[in-house]
Amino acid sequence: MSALESMKVLIIVPAYNEADVIQKTIDKLVKLKNTVPSIDICIVNDGSMDETAEIIRMNREVILLDLPINLGIGGAVQSGYKYAEQNGYDIAVQFDADGQHSESDLLAVLEPIALNQCDMCIGSRFVQRTDYSGSLSRRIGIYYFQLLLFLLTKKKYTDATSGYRAINRNVIELFANDYPRDYPEPEVILYLHRKKLRIKEISVHMNQRQGGASSITPFRSIYYMMKVTLSILMQKLIKE
Repeated sequence: MSALESMKVLIIVPAYNEADVIQKTIDKLVKLKNTVPSIDICIVNDGSMDETAEIIRMNREVILLDLPINLGIGGAVQSGYKYAEQNGYDIAVQFDADGQHSESDLLAVLEPIALNQCDMCIGSRFVQRTDYSGSLSRRIGIYYFQLLLFLLTKKKYTDATSGYRAINRNVIELFANDYPRDYPEPEVILYLHRKKLRIKEISVHMNQRQGGASSITPFRSIYYMMKVTLSILMQKLIKE
């Protein structure tokens, strides 16, 4: 028996207006669950205004957390972490509903946590060369946060904006109690670094969004960079 098979694992899938693609995502994850029964799938419907929740309810293999209002990505993911904490999961992993994350990489993202090699494992598009091609604004943002976090931590994180990440029980408890609401990915890297927890990146492949529409426009990319930068700097200054 592998280390992973002896642990309770929760896949957290935040979903907002993903009716076009959510069933495909569920099918892929259920197929994986059939090979690793210790894995559970929790989909957090973040106040969707389309048929996302109805589609999820038709799938008895998954757990539905149906939020009455839209909390944003941070609130939705934290709801999943709270569920993981309350139900004794050893590992939690975030997985996008829109088809960008590949289920074929999921076991590789989980393995370093199962083997106690790190406290958080990030699936990165840039540890090795992949066929990922994002917009210019996304690539600028990714490089910007790589540089900012290097200046603050003296460590290189190649894909600080990646939401494809797994965490252990210790970090589940931290995130269940304190997690950024908006654009949390870069912030929590600094948060865990300051707590001297271990962060590892592994190479993954990511797809183009398979349905729905991204909320990150060029204008929102600039807002995102400014807001997260301020939050990161305030976190460092206040806790010095």
